[in-house]
Amino acid sequence: MTQRRTGGRTGGRTGGRILIDGLLGHGIDTIFCVPGESYLAALDAIHEVGDRIALITCRQEGGAAFMAEAHAKLTGRPAAVFVTRGPGACNASIGLHTAFQDSTPLLLLVGQIARGHLGREAFQEIDQEAFLGPVTKYVARIDDPARLPEFLGRAVHAARSGRPGPAALVLPEDMLRQEAEVADCQPVPVAAPAPDPQAIADLGRRLAKARQPLVIAGGGGWSEAARAGLAEFADAHGLPVACAFRRQHIVDADAAHYVGDLGLGLNPELAALVKNADLLLVIGSRLGDVPTRGYTLLEVPRSAQSLVHVHPSADELGRVYRPDLAIVATPDLFLAAAAGLQPAAVAARAGWAQRAREAYLEDRGRVPCPGPLDLWQVMREIDERLPADAIVTTGAGNYAGWVTRFLRFGGGRHLVAPTNGAMGYGVPAAIAACAAAPDRTVLGFAGDGCFLMNGQELATAVQYGFRPVFIVVNNGSYGTIRAHQELNYPGRVCGTDLVNPDFAALARSYGLDGQRVDRTADFAPAFARALGAGRAALIELVIPVEAISTRASLSDLRARASP
Repeated sequence: MTQRRTGGRTGGRTGGRILIDGLLGHGIDTIFCVPGESYLAALDAIHEVGDRIALITCRQEGGAAFMAEAHAKLTGRPAAVFVTRGPGACNASIGLHTAFQDSTPLLLLVGQIARGHLGREAFQEIDQEAFLGPVTKYVARIDDPARLPEFLGRAVHAARSGRPGPAALVLPEDMLRQEAEVADCQPVPVAAPAPDPQAIADLGRRLAKARQPLVIAGGGGWSEAARAGLAEFADAHGLPVACAFRRQHIVDADAAHYVGDLGLGLNPELAALVKNADLLLVIGSRLGDVPTRGYTLLEVPRSAQSLVHVHPSADELGRVYRPDLAIVATPDLFLAAAAGLQPAAVAARAGWAQRAREAYLEDRGRVPCPGPLDLWQVMREIDERLPADAIVTTGAGNYAGWVTRFLRFGGGRHLVAPTNGAMGYGVPAAIAACAAAPDRTVLGFAGDGCFLMNGQELATAVQYGFRPVFIVVNNGSYGTIRAHQELNYPGRVCGTDLVNPDFAALARSYGLDGQRVDRTADFAPAFARALGAGRAALIELVIPVEAISTRASLSDLRARASP
């Protein structure tokens, strides 16, 4: 049929073309993929639409899924990741888990075996719906190309609505080749829940009585307007504000109301602040185990602190904690409504807020770092040299504690990191940041163990001309696990030592500028060179395993564990 390659909105089109036209109609113009024969018809459709879709080919499906998740975090819009059948979907599932726990809108498109082969354990067959169901908000297999617009609309709406998250569509390869005559579905606007005016009035009365209040901001979906609204609200009411785990970009660290993040390696002063608060106003965060320190800072199911919980999904309110006041609203609409509240008792809690801020500033002060390379001084140099609108990414590991404790975020500087603690995230996330914001400086952190889980994506950065700067902190160990090992089984090291390649030389083999630094004095010139390299660059920081964390050395941990 001649209509097959016309690009028309109706008429006979392959399932692959219907799908790609539908993605464009929903505003999804970036796809990360590892190509597979199960979705060749969709790749052919991408070829037809030319430069209307940015297709970024990655080296492993886990890296591709991380890139899509990070891209969506930065843009607030779903990105798509295309993978093939069983092995591809299994590799990509780590990105789905990240998107699920991080409340990130994401669309996974999975090629599947032909419909007539299903149920026979054919080549690369798995039950995709059963496999993907626990880590997605919505999953469906599409057997009729005429229903592609319908199912695509459902998936995108599920990914964006309520508490955002991942959705998946399973696409048999013969269905993608089959033609159908069907019109595209128009996107359905996402209904944003607005707060009940009576609940806002109730909040005002509670704030007027509070003498030791604390705001905790977290979750996804924070627009520029919401961040500005939070800053104005906190200043007007004299409220200290903490960020949930790895959400520091929500609040400007230089603002007088910012008091730190409720992450791993929590500042003991901030932990005490949460415990001693007489009112907790939680906006957007689910109050998971990390910001509550294993559900100990707030008692389950009812906290000793008065709890006002604001979340865009009613299903999250009361799920773990029973709030005294539950407000179903997005951060934007909640803060717009709360802006009308008249401040009260601001002077009465000024001392409380000031002490909280001072504790945060003290916690950013110099800490000892064993060995000739001082990571505190490294972070200070980075913090001073990075542009105010830089994007910083990290994966998981004790090295990330140096980043989140000593770098300042908020304002225009953005932190992109997985709240589910997924290793291997920092490198692909930095590449996705370059794709989403090509004019901004991007700095991607990884530990030695973290880097080697997705370091092959350096090739993707070079292929597409992206220019992030990667910093690999090499201590020859799975450091987080080693720390737990020393606390629980001191001196009995097993399974956590690593023998690593020369990361700087490896980077150069990919075409990056690669440098190795093992002394403090050498870092500043190396960082300046990396920033000015005009291409992707990598700096390997070599530190002893003794420098295990920002709050304790390895010897300290062993001493604590000794009887």
